[in-house]
Amino acid sequence: MNTGNGDPKLAAEQRARVLIDRQLADAGWSVQDKGSLDLINQEGVACREVVMKQGHGRADYLLYVGRKVVGVIEAKPQGTTLSGVEWQSAMYASGLPKDAQLKAITVEGRLPFVFEASGSETHFTNGYDPNPRARRIFNFPKSSTLAKVIRDAEADPDKPTWRAKVQHLPVLGESPLRPAQITAIKGLESSLKDQHFDRSLVQMATGAGKTFTAVTTAYRLLKFGGFRRILFLVDRNNLAEQTIAEFQNYRTPDDGRRLTEIYNVDKLTSAGMLGSSDVVVSTIQRVHSVLRGKEVTEGDDPNLDDFVPDAPVTVSYSSALPPEAFDLVIVDEAHRSIYGVWRGVLEYFDAHVIGLTATPGKQTFAFFRQNLVSEYTYPQSVADRVNVDFDLYRIRTQISEQGGAIEAGTIVPKIDRRTRKERLEAIEEDFEYTHKQLDRAVTAKSQIRLVLETFRDRLFTEIFPGRSTVPKTLIFAKDDAHAEEIVTTAREVFGKGNDFAAKITYAARDPRGQLQAFRTSPSLRIAVTVDMIATGTDVKPLECVFFMRDVRSAQYFEQMKGRGARTIAPADFQSVTPDASAKTRFVIVDAVGVTEHEFVDPPLNREKGVSLKKLLDKAATLTLTEDETATLASRLAKLELELTPDERAELDEVAGRPVRDIVRGLVDAVDPDTQAKALEGATDPDLARRELLERAVEPVAGSPELRTRILELRATHDRVVDEVNRDVLLDAFGVIDPSRAKAVVESWSKYLTEHRDEITAIQLATEAKVLRVPFADIQELADRISRPPYNWTPDIIWNAYEAIDAGRVRHSDRHTLTDLVSLLRYTVGVDNELVPYSARVQERYAAWLAQQEQAGTEFSPLERWWLDRMVEVIASSAGISLEDLDRSPFTDNGGIDGALRDLGDRAGDLLDELNTELTA
Repeated sequence: MNTGNGDPKLAAEQRARVLIDRQLADAGWSVQDKGSLDLINQEGVACREVVMKQGHGRADYLLYVGRKVVGVIEAKPQGTTLSGVEWQSAMYASGLPKDAQLKAITVEGRLPFVFEASGSETHFTNGYDPNPRARRIFNFPKSSTLAKVIRDAEADPDKPTWRAKVQHLPVLGESPLRPAQITAIKGLESSLKDQHFDRSLVQMATGAGKTFTAVTTAYRLLKFGGFRRILFLVDRNNLAEQTIAEFQNYRTPDDGRRLTEIYNVDKLTSAGMLGSSDVVVSTIQRVHSVLRGKEVTEGDDPNLDDFVPDAPVTVSYSSALPPEAFDLVIVDEAHRSIYGVWRGVLEYFDAHVIGLTATPGKQTFAFFRQNLVSEYTYPQSVADRVNVDFDLYRIRTQISEQGGAIEAGTIVPKIDRRTRKERLEAIEEDFEYTHKQLDRAVTAKSQIRLVLETFRDRLFTEIFPGRSTVPKTLIFAKDDAHAEEIVTTAREVFGKGNDFAAKITYAARDPRGQLQAFRTSPSLRIAVTVDMIATGTDVKPLECVFFMRDVRSAQYFEQMKGRGARTIAPADFQSVTPDASAKTRFVIVDAVGVTEHEFVDPPLNREKGVSLKKLLDKAATLTLTEDETATLASRLAKLELELTPDERAELDEVAGRPVRDIVRGLVDAVDPDTQAKALEGATDPDLARRELLERAVEPVAGSPELRTRILELRATHDRVVDEVNRDVLLDAFGVIDPSRAKAVVESWSKYLTEHRDEITAIQLATEAKVLRVPFADIQELADRISRPPYNWTPDIIWNAYEAIDAGRVRHSDRHTLTDLVSLLRYTVGVDNELVPYSARVQERYAAWLAQQEQAGTEFSPLERWWLDRMVEVIASSAGISLEDLDRSPFTDNGGIDGALRDLGDRAGDLLDELNTELTA
């Protein structure tokens, strides 16, 4: 509808003023005309159409706070480019009539608060800011807000606003902060000082301490930066308690008090924000609900906290939570859609926005206007011992990849999704399902069982070789019903009780208590979740992240992967996983192909078949490839985690610098961004990349003493690793390269040929007629092959043969040094079957006893005790002597004298006969 004598322009201006009047009223202003002005009974008054001094025109609105003129509003029709009329509002701000000047607050002769508005857009310039600049705001601030700004300015004229105060922040002093955290805080504060952006992004690897960085930043800005209130957004409500705990545990660097003794840290409630709150913690979903005036529950509510709208949300003004409620909004790994459909909530607040994330996507960079103030990658965090590196282990099954089919007429269980009640029903027609329908429309119990059985069977031979306790394992399921099935099956597969595996989802009983038990209980080894532990939740002893659901978001995958990245003190680690010495890595077990997506970066440890000695030898000749450089960084980072503080200090001294810095240099050399900068303008990119790698390797290449000491310390901390992948599924790989088995066998065979003349055990065992190899000679051979560059044990060589000659190799879970005799004879062709030495001895013993029985010789139980113990010694020591009879366990029955007493004069003959018959 047009008014104003049919003038469309005038009508548009009047419509804009109606909208502006409404917005001012929403913010608590009393909108008045000049003729009915009442400054006595109203705190904040917006007076329309005020004539300014001669030559300065008529101001659309003059703002009074506490009876004094403080600001001006220039109103324009919707669609007007407001920056183009700033000259007009500036003219009004400096053109007060004489009667108004007596009741005015001014800064350098101008009103401090200047607005341009069209009803759909509002710009605000705060004259107290250094280099005042207009910024877009959602709605006019309350008059009480402007009054507070004025009081602050009068109290500290040199630093009247937080934008002025951040120019004088104190230097970041001594603190427990890590270097990457210090860099991030300095980057954030520099961004605030520059005022080029109202948004700052910090990229920091999961596990590198983003929350602690944010808490430190919040404290400095509250204490020194003039910030009044901060909104801290978390990904899920259950993380709010964890974040509040971070604030509660934070000790201020100046007087050592807890931060919460100085500032109030609260969760956002349905009533809105508490007036006393200095830091408010919430999910963005809960903020949106409060803005809409909706009730918000106190506890976890997955229906709310997991809600993602189909379209970008719109927000309306809320007097309970006005746009000026916060000076700073920190988004700590918040919901991955926060910068898309939820961005309207962020842009509602007149606040600087800080984003903390491990994996910024394009949309994230766009929201923060490419203002990346600090970058700290996952490989860099591994180099700095902040996180541990990871390995990949892939489990593939037919149903997982191809789905399945059920013939019509087959009676199958069907489960009601709502009640979970099960009934039997015949399939009316052929039912085919794809792998994508698995655990959604159909549950294949065999597939879940096979995946978990494979995990169990490979756990201590391939995934965590040499261990006996199931590592803390987190399994990601598709939904709550899938999680329930996995928990039940895991208990059955491992033969354990309820305290071994638990479901930790929002639907589970006491999920927070279960989560705490998963962190600290030695008995709870496997947790199954859907999303509750996917982001932000620390479980430091976790060593295995198991994907039984696919993830198609790079950001979400990195957050889920990061659950296993945390480092932990050895003592704390051993308190829940007693058979491990230190956490030096974690393993991603992939049963759905999630690691085959392009967004999944490889681990640093890329060349698993290459020994540390070979890597160091190649470093000495400056011939490391890019993957080998990354692998050397991973091996050195892992070694540093295993070293004692004294050993680490010794290695640093030999290196002439912290070894951590050397590792960081290697990591940076293989970083794509670093390489891109190095290759800029290079005429020969390959040469430039080669030079970059060589510069990183120089500290290692130039110090033979360092390389030697690294190998010595590695030998000190080495453990036996089974290097065999015996495939019984479609495929299983990742931790160990199956091709390594063939290389081990070939190297072993070549070793025997090259060293036959110098190692007695090789000479004796490879002679078909020789009946016995002295144990001392076996020990010598074992010592020789255990040294670099081979680092062999009987287990490694045996398992290598088992991988390539499966039909002729008898499996054994435990090998002894005497198995070297079997390996020697099998390798040179004396024996055509590889049988554990102890098994061969037992078989021959059984045959010998049968011969004795046929010859009419019978042994009493007491005599059999002596014979059985003699055979055990022969099996473990490749023979027995009279001196052995004076050692345990024979001494329990009198030693040599006891043997003569119980076996009589035959004792010596029986000893010789067993040596002859059983060791042939």
